[in-house]
Amino acid sequence: MPRRNKKGGKGRNGDSNSEDESFNDNASVYSYVSENAPSSVNDIDELSSNERFEEKFMQALENATEKSAQTRTTALQNICEILMHRYMPDFVEDRKVTLIDCVEKSIRRGKGAEQSCAARLAPLVVLQLGGDVEISKELNQCLLTTVQDKAVSFDARAKCCTALGLLNFLGGEDIGELITLMQFLEGIFSGSYLRGDDKSPVSVTAEAGTLHAEALSAWGLLLTLIPSGDFVSLMTNGQPMLPSVKKLMGLLQSPHLDVRIAAGETFALILECGRAHDKDFLEEYLGDLIEAVKQLATDSHKYRAKRDRKAQRATFRDVLHYLEEDTSPEISIRFGTESLVLDSWAIHHQYSALCTVMGPGMTSQLQENDFIRDIFQLGAKLVDDGHGKVKQSKLERHLMNAAAFKARTITRGKNRDKRCSYNY
Repeated sequence: MPRRNKKGGKGRNGDSNSEDESFNDNASVYSYVSENAPSSVNDIDELSSNERFEEKFMQALENATEKSAQTRTTALQNICEILMHRYMPDFVEDRKVTLIDCVEKSIRRGKGAEQSCAARLAPLVVLQLGGDVEISKELNQCLLTTVQDKAVSFDARAKCCTALGLLNFLGGEDIGELITLMQFLEGIFSGSYLRGDDKSPVSVTAEAGTLHAEALSAWGLLLTLIPSGDFVSLMTNGQPMLPSVKKLMGLLQSPHLDVRIAAGETFALILECGRAHDKDFLEEYLGDLIEAVKQLATDSHKYRAKRDRKAQRATFRDVLHYLEEDTSPEISIRFGTESLVLDSWAIHHQYSALCTVMGPGMTSQLQENDFIRDIFQLGAKLVDDGHGKVKQSKLERHLMNAAAFKARTITRGKNRDKRCSYNY
């Protein structure tokens, strides 16, 4: 089960070799660069670019407090765009209080698009600041209240579900609290459970389906943090704390593509987590599950859009392959001279969740963002030697090896559940 190191506060570790770093044209720049004299034309260009982004950020932050809802919404969108593409933790840290205040007020008092933008901004700020636990705790109640408010648009509630999942994935510390949140999210996507007559509820609109799918995806993201042994107990004990397999299987019959795909990926996550502890986990349901997934993997119903059929078949072919052969799809993500291999359903789900908020900025963040690199155990950043070649210093190699050793120790020891108490 992929794990990540927990960090609070700033996104950068206390780098003792920061003075030796040089920056190429494509790299994001920390705000402290302005304190150092530029040594080349490239440094001057990068310094100017950094200052332009900081000016745009400050103007957007100021506009985020204006009276006009449209002005605030546009400002939040602009801040999101900047934080998607630039890694600037020190600059963001200095304005953290103002940022969080803007996010909270827009979620509580805004409407529609403004709430959606604010919910998207919340995890972007946390990713800049290295999984700041205090921010996650501060925004949790605000997001929970908004998700439950039926007067809020479905899209805004869906974005809040996504934010809840990410904030607690990035900053959650207690397993008991994670389980409680997973139960809350089930209360949202349970709206798509089959009725007593084994038919999908007709009252679930496409917009409501999107909300249910986002809540289910957030549930799956939190699942990647639960130790396998604990998860098996929570699913199979006399009074299970998590959804029953039968109820989850009903989601595969949803008329909405987003719900069906989220349910298929969630089943793969559930089995991957359970099989890590018990190779026969949910074996009694496997036959029915394979049959249901096989139908979706070969679905050719003409009443579904061609694009929807293609997306559904691609997803469920991978799920079917895993159910039958216990083989996860393997995808390699290349960025710069490095690559990230997604070789399990858990790490694939984590990557997809971060892409939801990072969008096209994910590639540059994989290169520059210390916290995201830590999540995927990529080791220390590679640095340019000034001649277009990327290399690692002796210290960086040591840190990378230390991180790999720590990851192996955590995986083998599975000691997270030994030091966490349950508060059900």
